[in-house]
Amino acid sequence: MSDTPFVVRFNEVSQVNLPHYYDYAYVIQRIKETLFEKYGLSVNMYMDNENQQEIWNVLAEDVEAKREDLEFVAYVMDGIETHMVTPLPQTHGVEFTVSPFLDNAMYYYPRFRVALARATVFHSSGPYHHHFILTDEDANLLEFIAYIQRRQREHDRRNVAVFTDTDDGLERKKVNITHLVQREDVLLEEDLKRQIYRSIDEFFHDSGEFFRTYNIPYKRGILLYGKPGNGKTTLVKSIANTITAPVAYWQITEYTNSYSIKQVFETALKMAPMVLVIEDIDSMPESVRSVFLNTLDGVTSKEGIFLIGTTNYPEKIDPALINRAGRFDRAYEIKLPNREMRLRYLKKLGFARFLKEQEMEKLAEALEGSSIAQLNELYITAALEWHYEKSVNLEKLLEEMQTDIRKLQKQQWDSDDEAGRLGFY
Repeated sequence: MSDTPFVVRFNEVSQVNLPHYYDYAYVIQRIKETLFEKYGLSVNMYMDNENQQEIWNVLAEDVEAKREDLEFVAYVMDGIETHMVTPLPQTHGVEFTVSPFLDNAMYYYPRFRVALARATVFHSSGPYHHHFILTDEDANLLEFIAYIQRRQREHDRRNVAVFTDTDDGLERKKVNITHLVQREDVLLEEDLKRQIYRSIDEFFHDSGEFFRTYNIPYKRGILLYGKPGNGKTTLVKSIANTITAPVAYWQITEYTNSYSIKQVFETALKMAPMVLVIEDIDSMPESVRSVFLNTLDGVTSKEGIFLIGTTNYPEKIDPALINRAGRFDRAYEIKLPNREMRLRYLKKLGFARFLKEQEMEKLAEALEGSSIAQLNELYITAALEWHYEKSVNLEKLLEEMQTDIRKLQKQQWDSDDEAGRLGFY
């Protein structure tokens, strides 16, 4: 590396003639010297904006798992935190653990001869956080990137990526699927259920062989609409739990902008083939709708992406979103459960604890117009009454539920007339 040409070399600078470079370069020089002393590596530094987030995600996972194929080299700066306190998953912040502070540490993957380091460098204008990727050969880095992409895809399959637009930008986090929803748990008309799952399964079967066979563009979009609490989220959860592809949720908010739209689709393409769920798509701000539509129309913007949009208010959706092929190909109304579905669901919930068969049939008949969420609430109310009274007042339950149903029906936002004006493909 001594023959590598540089206009300014580290040993030529000082805090007098180039103070800011000196601060930054001193950290780099000590990182390089440490790697040479410990591993005999004369390293180059690399920039990788495309895979940066994935690289540090995998590193964090490996550090937490204490993998044997990852070595801790050193902390970078003395006088800066080396460990951090974090809550244990699924304990709601009640239990904590101590883990290494990755923003001040250097790690080494011997298999790839690649070192990763994060450091805080203090300039006169404030602290700057720098990420360093170092290795001695380009080929090593390319092999490492391929490994990172494989690892990230495995991680994506085990966790759901959640994107939320906030006033601080696009927030990204990974969420474990803790409540596993099976397909048999989804309360839908059988024909509709078969259509949706068949479309999903064929998209991911054998890497989309169906689409190649019939010369169909490898992208798909469906819209799920219907009243709140009627099973749209349950349907999406069952899809996430029963396919072997990555799933991402995108929560549209008033902070959604052209940059976050670009970020989400760029990330989705890296995960493809995958499912991208856009919750409450009717909430897309007016100012960026044209950007969103143009992104959907892009030649490669949806390649390998199965897009699922959900809305409780289909009449608010921009007609341009669904009146053009290649955006959303089909729209499915998730209707209120009919009598047979209500009876089946009451039994699944466990009403047999409190009611006889005949009483459950009467209840299912009387609950015309109720949603799945309302049936769930009815069960909780009945269970509480049974727990304390050892009896359930069926007539009172019915009266309370029917009052709630009548209040909601006055809105009548999803009438057949409204649905008919949407012009779905």
